Amino acid sequence: MLKLLSVLTFLTLTLPFLTHSFSPDHPTDRRILVLLDDLALKSSHSLFFKSLQSRGFELDFKLADDPKISLQRYGLYSYDALILFSPSVDRFGGSIDLAAILDFVDSGHDLIIAADTNASDLIRQIAVECGVDFDEDPAAMVIDHTSYAVSNTEGDHTVIASDDFIKSDVILGSKKIEAPVLFQGIGHTVNSENSLVLKVLSASPSAYSANPKSKLSNPPSLTGSAISLVSVVQARNNARVLISGSLSLFSDRFFRSKVQKAGSPKKHVKSANEQFLTELSKWVFHERGHLKAVNVRHHKVGEADEPAIYRINDDLEYSVEIYEWHGKSWEPYVADDVQVQFYMMSPYVLKTLSTDQKGSYFTAFKVPDVYGVFQFKVEYQRLGYTSLSLSKQIPVRPFRHNEYERFIPAAYPYYGAAFSMMAGFFVFTVVHLYSK
Repeated sequence: MLKLLSVLTFLTLTLPFLTHSFSPDHPTDRRILVLLDDLALKSSHSLFFKSLQSRGFELDFKLADDPKISLQRYGLYSYDALILFSPSVDRFGGSIDLAAILDFVDSGHDLIIAADTNASDLIRQIAVECGVDFDEDPAAMVIDHTSYAVSNTEGDHTVIASDDFIKSDVILGSKKIEAPVLFQGIGHTVNSENSLVLKVLSASPSAYSANPKSKLSNPPSLTGSAISLVSVVQARNNARVLISGSLSLFSDRFFRSKVQKAGSPKKHVKSANEQFLTELSKWVFHERGHLKAVNVRHHKVGEADEPAIYRINDDLEYSVEIYEWHGKSWEPYVADDVQVQFYMMSPYVLKTLSTDQKGSYFTAFKVPDVYGVFQFKVEYQRLGYTSLSLSKQIPVRPFRHNEYERFIPAAYPYYGAAFSMMAGFFVFTVVHLYSK
């Protein structure tokens, strides 16, 4: 009886959460755990948090060293995404550690990491596992004597006004970002061979990473556009990670601040931090750029039902519907680069799918003159979008003995030669027998 009561209690507590949780039909994250160094960050970074709450996200604020925090309960994840605004934490409380966070991402959940000049080894380790390396010098900051933000005081040029954005409407939205983004923090590099990591906001060619309070005795290890200020990762399981070297980037002070880039006469009444992070968070939390494929069909031309087997040289049609999630509903996805392969060990047929501009993609082709077990394969990967991997297996058989043509047109000369020889032999026999 006690066990039954505990199960009922668990279901009562979890069902309301499961109703709004991450699902393929509604991919937008709903429940987000926010781990803070100090609860004062709730007020100093309130504009960023309010923008998430206004879009329907449920934020659960906890101190990073709270001994009761946990990502899982009874084997189920309690949250769909995680925000780490705790750069100085050396050890998380409760059951959260490096392995738990990596498992969280490996399970398809999303993550935002904000580091700073006081970034701990733990935060740096998490970033390394995501494909990003922060400057090893703990006192280093990104400095730029050309693209700094103009202020009343001379300063050390660590407050940077950057406008080197990634060129992708799906990641940063279709509306152009006019003003620069204010950044103050540490830089990082990404591995150029890692196609999963993208630089979203880069430093200018004149930037470098060093300790602003001491003179340079050696050349800085990070320089120029190789320094990334904000990067994103889309894992192979379509989990998304945002990594920033600045916690101030998300602050109300930077959101509301006026900005003028050094060397530019144009003064902006407001920095682009709010627009930049709002649009970027929409991408990170799957409000944009999330694709799904439905109604995958194939059949012989002139038929409607999907066959269990094809015959060589059959004419067939293939179709699929692809939609993109736009925060509240699925909209037709329109592109001209979706391809299908008819595959056995290697692609025998590769066709670009036509589209009706309403989400439906289709093509027709002839089954190759090779029998075996084939697959219809769609492997679609495009910058900023979740990847699609579709596969349907179908066998292909040769002609049966009674399906070949009775007379092959190409063999007519041989048929003629055989019958002409028979006729000639008959004539020769008659002439030979009845001639004197």
